[in-house]
Amino acid sequence: MQAEVRTQVLVVGAGPTGLSLACLLARYGVDFLLVERNAGITPYSKALGVHARTLEIYDQLGIAEEALRRGAVAGRVRFVAGGRVRGEADLSRLGEGLSPFPFVLVLEQSRNEALLYEYLQALGGRVEWETTLESFTQDAQGVRAVVRTPAGLRTVDADYLVGCDGARSATRERLGLEFGGSTFERTFYVADVVLDWPLSHDAIHVCFAPDSFVLCFPMEGARRYRLVGVFPESFRKDEGQVLYEEIEARVRAELRLPLEIDEVRWFSVYKVHTRHAGRFRLGRCFLAGDAAHIHSPAGAQGMNTGIQDAYNLAWKLALVLAGRAHPQLLETYDAERRANARRLLVTTDRLFQLGAGRGWWLGVLRTRLFPRFARFVLGVSAINRRLFPLLSQIGIHYRDSALSDHEGDSDFAVRAGERMPFLEIEGGNLYHRLRSPRFHLLSFGDEAEALHTHPELVEHHRLPLTRAVAERFGTMDDFHVLLRPDHYIASIGRDPPDAQVGRYLERLRHGL
Repeated sequence: MQAEVRTQVLVVGAGPTGLSLACLLARYGVDFLLVERNAGITPYSKALGVHARTLEIYDQLGIAEEALRRGAVAGRVRFVAGGRVRGEADLSRLGEGLSPFPFVLVLEQSRNEALLYEYLQALGGRVEWETTLESFTQDAQGVRAVVRTPAGLRTVDADYLVGCDGARSATRERLGLEFGGSTFERTFYVADVVLDWPLSHDAIHVCFAPDSFVLCFPMEGARRYRLVGVFPESFRKDEGQVLYEEIEARVRAELRLPLEIDEVRWFSVYKVHTRHAGRFRLGRCFLAGDAAHIHSPAGAQGMNTGIQDAYNLAWKLALVLAGRAHPQLLETYDAERRANARRLLVTTDRLFQLGAGRGWWLGVLRTRLFPRFARFVLGVSAINRRLFPLLSQIGIHYRDSALSDHEGDSDFAVRAGERMPFLEIEGGNLYHRLRSPRFHLLSFGDEAEALHTHPELVEHHRLPLTRAVAERFGTMDDFHVLLRPDHYIASIGRDPPDAQVGRYLERLRHGL
């Protein structure tokens, strides 16, 4: 047995969720140990889509521009049925005015992990590779875990443990938490290939068939694509028995286009599960990412949701560990993120049924009606303003959370618990003023009072009450917005800043 290690937070799993959590904890000055069973970041592309809310988090870390350089904006989508293009829509400005990133970025998981790992190293953090969680116990004082390293067993004493160890989470299993949900019985496939076909490489192609689909995502490199599809219901082979040749045969049958696949870089076959843990927190242990919830691939929500789990949990752990908040604050992680997971499962299941559900009417909708009308639907601003927040995750809110102080917010068009709206102030992106890992008080109006207290916790910004601000918040009178460190609105009102901030922070210190 190696020497014991003492840390504040033991993070198990260095995928996108675990790496994001480690990066955020490092920003808050929290001591952590991040362990990962693999020898390095994944070499596989896996998840592809990075949504606006994740890019906003990356922007707060200062790595969004690098993400954009390494990825490609999903500029267009083409709908194909019966071997013909049936419709096309522009995606590049789908969320215009709602986010500084009004699109989906195609950046494969391996590159997201590399980006986060580089950032973590720049902050002085590291990953203990080839290290697995063997066992752990917890009590009121902390967690004692045993991990297996290449050099042998090691005991880790931590204040908290966070399991970011994937759908087959050892953390969840050892906590004895249920992972309820359902499995879609049809078999799905994914393959990264080099594809030669008559359609251009500048769009996502959604190829519909009466009872199935093939999605073709352009990736970096000439003619390189990610193919995602589903076998028909009559296909009964177990996942381990499926040959690549059977996948290619399905692709040819569904696309009905002349094509050549010159190279297969990676492929996998799987069943789609939609599940979430009964609890995301038990004592001093937490679940995040796929360890807490798994979804259908519809809408590319999985990786993004895990990163936002980390974003929600990190600042809460930091405040409690620093003695600035009551441990009861940590209960809000489970309440906020589990409620979001439940909503997301419903949304992705509905999208999935549209793409792969059975029934003649769904076949007609997929192959004839939807491709023709999608171009017009996605061109209507009012529809986009409802659709984009749903898919991009900027519409996630915590209005019902114990952390949302609704005293005084009924006079406003924006409520406590909502994400701070994207605004351009004095010619610049307001979010860029909010990058420090603290609470932020935004005082709008020429006569707005100054904040005199809590400079160590709250950064104060005095801002003009422009027409855009007035329209978004529904008022022409001076007001203050207190933001949580994750940029969700804690409170909004017209009380003096010291009173508004003091009331909120007092609740955090003494319990919600």
